[in-house]
Amino acid sequence: MSLKLAIVGGGSTYTPELIDGFARLRDSLPIGELVLIDPAADRLELVGGLARRIFAKQGHPARVTTTTDVDAGVAGADAVLLQLRVGGQAARGEDESWPLECGCVGQETTGAGGLAKALRTVPVVLDIAERVRRANPQAWIVDFTNPVGIVTRALQNAGHKAVGLCNVAIGFQRKFARHLGVAPELIRLDHVGLNHLSWERGVTLLDAPGAAGGREVLPELLGGFGPEIAEDLHLPLPVIRRLGVVPSYYLRYFYQHDVVVEELRASGSRASQVAEIERQLLEMYADPALDTKPELLAQRGGAFYSEAAVQLIAALLGTGATPGAGVDVQVVNTRNDGILPFLPDDAVIEVPAEVDADGVRPLPQRAVEPLFAGLIANVTAYEQLALEAALKGGRDRVFDALLAHPLVGQIELADQLTDRLLAHNRAHLAWA
Repeated sequence: MSLKLAIVGGGSTYTPELIDGFARLRDSLPIGELVLIDPAADRLELVGGLARRIFAKQGHPARVTTTTDVDAGVAGADAVLLQLRVGGQAARGEDESWPLECGCVGQETTGAGGLAKALRTVPVVLDIAERVRRANPQAWIVDFTNPVGIVTRALQNAGHKAVGLCNVAIGFQRKFARHLGVAPELIRLDHVGLNHLSWERGVTLLDAPGAAGGREVLPELLGGFGPEIAEDLHLPLPVIRRLGVVPSYYLRYFYQHDVVVEELRASGSRASQVAEIERQLLEMYADPALDTKPELLAQRGGAFYSEAAVQLIAALLGTGATPGAGVDVQVVNTRNDGILPFLPDDAVIEVPAEVDADGVRPLPQRAVEPLFAGLIANVTAYEQLALEAALKGGRDRVFDALLAHPLVGQIELADQLTDRLLAHNRAHLAWA
């Protein structure tokens, strides 16, 4: 089997991380052609050149092509990966800045900034998805584009064959495995929540990869490696031990909102740091002698995305190292359908799921503790209103979404944020 994959947003400086994973794990994912699609032709050519050199160095036979034409790029693709950023780092910089003027977290996926990104992104992604459906209705769409939960919900509600993927879960898996000195494949997470709003309620150490049973080791991790975990999350260790779970680091925006606001005001935006990293990376990519991903790329973010992507796509397309060996369990973003009974069926949740050539089936979950379920329900309601605003437009819908968000929730504050959001995003909102 020889697959065709397309990456929309292929001109991203992050793409060589994916390329490196595709090259190293080619036995699981036999790619014959990889198409990088991006409107930025200059970046596309630099990234495409490096991709070809990485494949060549590692002896990968795939052909790498580049195009600015979405229709041409997705034609015949078995899977299409979405990693686009509408408005680029400039828009991200604004998302991280204007909410701070109102005393709210400035972040590209959480709070008011996350809403702005969703409003810009959803219409563009749905247009691309329609093009994919016309080109090959059987193709899988794998969404890395933030905010993953809202974007994936938009895709699934529109009937697309789509699943969302984030690197938070695989990051925890790798870190826990390193603490315990075991292979990552022996760690299985009891991961529950939404994208960027999740908790590890249990960590099972398996006897063998894919084996049933195993031993619960979360208390051991918190007891023996609590300080390292707390430092990584920037959360107080006593709070983590009191909760008895490991929260996603995005929970800090909720648990320590005001502290984070002051830190962001003092440190400046992450977007400006990323923009400088990207400038340096593009200079490196232009070097015809470079044929490996540079170490600087690790500072760009997105650790382990390539491994997670290969695992997911290989399972969906039935090309794993041992085809037919059975289903794979992976943490993904997919339709709720009663798994968390306190949420609507069409909500997109982030939980372990069985993944194979027949699709994605989220695993049953034990009852979610009220401390976590309340926040999950609140943010899900916000995401529903955010999606309505992205699909239908209108100042009132933007205001409603902000008023529903647990990091906003006040009339005057929602009003101020709505005005700023619209002022900074009119160029990207057809209805504004």
